[in-house]
Amino acid sequence: MTTAHTNGNLVDVKDLKMHFPVVKGLLQRRVGTVKAVDGISFNIRSGETLGLVGESGCGKSTTGRAILQLYRPTHGQVFFEGQDLTKIQGTELRKMRRSVQMIFQDPYASLNPRMTVGDIVSEPIKVHNLRQGPAIRERTQELLSLVGLNPSFANRYPHEFSGGQRQRIGIARALAVEPSFVVCDEPVSALDVSIQAQIVNLLEELQDRLGLTYLFIAHDLSVVKHISDRIAVMYLGKVIELAEGDKLYSMPLHPYTQALLSAVPIPDPQVEKQRRRIILEGDVPSPLNPPPGCHFHTRCPIAIQKCKEEEPPFMDYGGGHFAACWRAKESSELMPEIAKSQAEAVAAHVAEEAAKLKTRDAAKL
Repeated sequence: MTTAHTNGNLVDVKDLKMHFPVVKGLLQRRVGTVKAVDGISFNIRSGETLGLVGESGCGKSTTGRAILQLYRPTHGQVFFEGQDLTKIQGTELRKMRRSVQMIFQDPYASLNPRMTVGDIVSEPIKVHNLRQGPAIRERTQELLSLVGLNPSFANRYPHEFSGGQRQRIGIARALAVEPSFVVCDEPVSALDVSIQAQIVNLLEELQDRLGLTYLFIAHDLSVVKHISDRIAVMYLGKVIELAEGDKLYSMPLHPYTQALLSAVPIPDPQVEKQRRRIILEGDVPSPLNPPPGCHFHTRCPIAIQKCKEEEPPFMDYGGGHFAACWRAKESSELMPEIAKSQAEAVAAHVAEEAAKLKTRDAAKL
């Protein structure tokens, strides 16, 4: 068994790249490459939740799909329980899918409208030959009950359910094969706020009960802080900061992370009056032609010449707080609008919102 599992990591991602060719014309001539994920490395410890945040188009969902081999990576390694998933295929890859599953963003598009809920949830059980005969129906009803749905719903179709209920069906399907690792690809972004609380609380309950490990992809910083043990921030195909949730929110090192946190609204007029949001100028560069050096330098308010020429290393600045920025140590002092006291105010607010999310009524649908 490799070090990737013996060191306590369930998943180890090493220099992962996912590039998509751009072709043109009748002859399908290759004219460029979209670098959706461009050399990222991180690990996910057994039993933890790693949050992955960033702007739309930064490569979050592609990362999740590449880890599960739904996209075969262009380069790099993905170790799961010590096994390099990029090296397996066919029957071996199919067996591996029992241990790794995905909850998709759109709970309606990911469900077959021509299949009943019972068929949707039981299909993975049949594919992997986990139950036989009447035991399949019993297991299906058990799974529906586990995610807070009435087992009698098994004969209904997806269009008969609300968004939150459909997402519960998707969760039941993912759990049907008893996985140990689940990629949650923005599982609450398409839901109402009150329903988001129910789904997030359900995921936490299932994690405690079944010993699951999550990669949780989302936009909502409050939700990510609530459910995640550690948080990674992505920008233009790269992970630019990674730390424990409390550290990331109270003292962000990367200017991009600081800008994201400055956008979190705080419902306190006195605090908001003193805060100044960091407005990033310009558009996100195209992954077809990312800028040299630090990818963020074209929008960074504290960039220097070195940022434009050399790509910063992904370094540990103490206590497992990683950042890829040439000015990480001095970024807080150089940006007064993200001074420590204001960053702490954002962290306190996010913690308060997370507490509300935790205690909000999660009535079963």
